Amino acid sequence: MDDFLPGYDVREVHSVSTSAARAAVMEAIHSLTPTEVPVLVALMAIRSVPALPRRRRLPVRGALLEGFRRGGFVTLRETPDELVLGGVGRFWQPSGGLRRIEPAEFRYFDEPGFAKAAFNFQIERAGERTLLKTETRVATTDAHARRSFGRYWRFVYPGSALIRIAWLRAIRRRAERNSA
Repeated sequence: MDDFLPGYDVREVHSVSTSAARAAVMEAIHSLTPTEVPVLVALMAIRSVPALPRRRRLPVRGALLEGFRRGGFVTLRETPDELVLGGVGRFWQPSGGLRRIEPAEFRYFDEPGFAKAAFNFQIERAGERTLLKTETRVATTDAHARRSFGRYWRFVYPGSALIRIAWLRAIRRRAERNSA
């Protein structure tokens, strides 16, 4: 994460332990669907209420990560032990204000009025178990964005943490089921 977002305004870290092998965990990360993380679907549906007049619907088919990519997030790094995605937007706006950028632009993007968000899944061996961690970092590009994002983050942080914990548990369930 330090390669992409070394400085940040907010940081959130969560982890789970699993008996599944690293490869099974990474496969689960890639193949997990939104329906396997119901709290995510519910909270994102609430967030999308302002978009209903424009008839935009929350996609619940396909892999969860593909939905993030369709929404504007890009893969910043992918190794057998880590996946890092990043996005630039005005997350405090109802639409999220996502702006598509190339992965090479992410680290140095500094246009005023935006926030850069990066999140990862990192797999480590912990004795006989596998530890799966996720970290989310957000950095704003100026004081106005920092204030706007700060107000938004105070409101959404509890839901964000709940989503990430549920996401990790769903990955663990899928990985362990597929490893059995």
